[in-house]
Amino acid sequence: MNKLTVKTKDCQDVMQPLKACVTTLEEKLMELFSASEKSFVAEEAMEERISALVQDFLYAKTASTDIDLELIIQQFRENKIPALPTDVGNYIDDLTQTLVAHSIHTSSPRYIGHMTSALPYFVRPIAKLLTAMNQNLVKMETAKVLSPCERQTLAMMHRLIYDFSEDFYNQHIQKSDSTLGIMTTGGTLANITALWCARNTSLGPKNNFSGIEKEGLYAALEFYGYKGMVIIGSNLMHYSFEKAAGLLGIGDRNLLKIPTDSNHRMDLAALRQTVAECRDRNLHILAIIGIAGSTDSGSIDPLPEIAAIAQEANAHFHVDAAWGGPVLFSERHRHKFAGIELADSVTIDGHKQMYLPMGIGLVLFRNPQTAKVIEKNAPYTVRKDSIDLGKRSLEGSRPGASLFLQAALNIIGHQGYEFLIDGGIHKTQHLANLIRENPAFELLLEPEINILLYRYIPETFREKAAKKQLAEADNHFINQFNERLQEAQRRAGHTFVSRTTLQNTCYGKTIPIVAFRVVLANPLTTEADINFVLNDQLKIAAKLSLTITNSDHCEELIQLTVDS
Repeated sequence: MNKLTVKTKDCQDVMQPLKACVTTLEEKLMELFSASEKSFVAEEAMEERISALVQDFLYAKTASTDIDLELIIQQFRENKIPALPTDVGNYIDDLTQTLVAHSIHTSSPRYIGHMTSALPYFVRPIAKLLTAMNQNLVKMETAKVLSPCERQTLAMMHRLIYDFSEDFYNQHIQKSDSTLGIMTTGGTLANITALWCARNTSLGPKNNFSGIEKEGLYAALEFYGYKGMVIIGSNLMHYSFEKAAGLLGIGDRNLLKIPTDSNHRMDLAALRQTVAECRDRNLHILAIIGIAGSTDSGSIDPLPEIAAIAQEANAHFHVDAAWGGPVLFSERHRHKFAGIELADSVTIDGHKQMYLPMGIGLVLFRNPQTAKVIEKNAPYTVRKDSIDLGKRSLEGSRPGASLFLQAALNIIGHQGYEFLIDGGIHKTQHLANLIRENPAFELLLEPEINILLYRYIPETFREKAAKKQLAEADNHFINQFNERLQEAQRRAGHTFVSRTTLQNTCYGKTIPIVAFRVVLANPLTTEADINFVLNDQLKIAAKLSLTITNSDHCEELIQLTVDS
């Protein structure tokens, strides 16, 4: 008995600090969640530190730091979750020294290699508001105001493309049975959603067949008498269509890629031939994809002609305007997108030329009833008779990111976007002129909007390049030089342009050409910044020595060194 009493007492002694620890843990957690004076004071102190970090980050003109990637990786090898809450101040200290210090300055006016840019200041406080409100756009019960607000925003974008009558928008903007568009977290999900709708529409319920969504792909093809199903687009289609082909059960092999001409536009003769071959083989053409601003070069497909071919083939016509869509704001340049209004669906990315944070995409439908074919219901949410937006979206729970777009459309306005778009295209032409005037560079494609492709020509090859007489071996050596130049530029971090490989240039369709890819969409980028980027490349190229050991190019031996 005495022995047992001692054990109990010992246990109580051990439990005292544990209880104190639990109390402290509870207090810390409640402080994190409660709307109290103490928590607001702590939040204000944290915001002051974050604001200082943001200012320092946004003031940077360099593209990045020159820290070695392996050193960054070493800072993120810890894989145990901390047992107890970490002090917020200590966490911010760590964040400052690791993540923030060496992150890419995508807002830098000299970072002109990808489709990311400076953001307008108003998105930052709106992000705080959205986070605090924590609305869930899947259902009216968790977003009773943001849901109709999102519908309004989608109607604005729908009108930019299709420009239907006032009566049309009055009828459909807030009608629960109508879907003018669907917000997504990016162009990939927008493209997938468009093709999902196309699949379910073209192989839908008929007679005693309940449709592909219920019966499956094999049963649908058998019922409709097809031997297979294909998606057709150019070889510059975004890789999201490969994801769509896989997810929809079509398969990569049935994603048919049409060659492009020297201007990177879809070859219409090849498209017609492919459509005819698909019919001969009794293949169902699910959709034909047109590109309005390709990711690779900004090229624009001949949309009116593709629309006519798609209509004749009874195929869904989808336009991927994830990048180029906002060009429609420009009276001077919107004619380049003629035919987009004929599309059954259109993808636009808000986080590209709408100048919004990452994770905002949308797909718009010409027919407001199109998206009904992907509708899903559940007894606990998105019920059949509800007006919940989650009924017709691939995503379920999602944030109210459409508020960023609604804010931008109002604060920037139509003419504001027009000014930004025109400015980007003007700066692209400025860069093109600089390249034409400098024999050290070669313009590889005339830019249609605001993506430009060019390369550096080592002095040994400039005379031949000027006459377009470079041999395949010459281009091979120049490719290697440009790869190393771009890598050296990226490592140095003062400026940045991206890189791609072209298959169809003035040197033919079989000779790959490594190209610098410049995206001029940042409103902060000036002509002086563009000049700085080119001069930076010239300085780096001067440090690279090119030695060709065999003047006849019989041996592909190239030595590229960087001066220390």
